[in-house]
Amino acid sequence: MMRAGKLQHRIELQRLSESLGPNRQAVQTWTTYASGKAELRQSGLSEFLTTFGEGMSNNAVFLLRWLPGVAVSDRILHGGKVWNIVAIAEIGRRKGIELRAVAA
Repeated sequence: MMRAGKLQHRIELQRLSESLGPNRQAVQTWTTYASGKAELRQSGLSEFLTTFGEGMSNNAVFLLRWLPGVAVSDRILHGGKVWNIVAIAEIGRRKGIELRAVAA
């Protein structure tokens, strides 16, 4: 169950898009397509054991309300830090989504 009080962290979901630059060549830029609040959880024990030595600050799990169309090719911007999404899991039946991420 997702509780509104735990959704304390402001995040932005960004997707890579192409646009034309000044010299009419394609330029890739990250564009924010959604923003909102999420719950930030610590990584699980199995992730701790597999990433021992890399530091726990490189992994995070973000829980947020249901949002269709989120893909692993997208990224999360949180507190000035960029996170690459590595796994997505649905919580309940369109109640929320769990985004597992690695610091870029």
